[in-house]
Amino acid sequence: MANLRADQYGAHRIAYTKNKKRIMSTQNTCGICGNQVDMSLKQGDPMAPCVDHIVPIAKGGHPSSIENLQLAHWTCNRQKSDKIFKNVEKDQPKQVLGNRNLPQSLNWAGYKPK
Repeated sequence: MANLRADQYGAHRIAYTKNKKRIMSTQNTCGICGNQVDMSLKQGDPMAPCVDHIVPIAKGGHPSSIENLQLAHWTCNRQKSDKIFKNVEKDQPKQVLGNRNLPQSLNWAGYKPK
């Protein structure tokens, strides 16, 4: 059990499973890219629904707290990896702290070159 994350065993596993079911039944938008999540897609599909830790466990995030979990596409969650979003205000778009920005993290529809 030494190699397992805190959300994969013990009391956190039970709470994580309970909160995962709650998120899957109440949310329908990816917390990373902001697009709709198709809940009918099965595991293995890149756009399948999964639960993302907002603050990764590796960076000190709580493994099972509902406030630290959000719905995401599997591929968005993989690309985010263990990066942390820094939000100054809720109206501002999310900024990724890391060596690259995710392509889904920006809405290019309103882009105007300078």
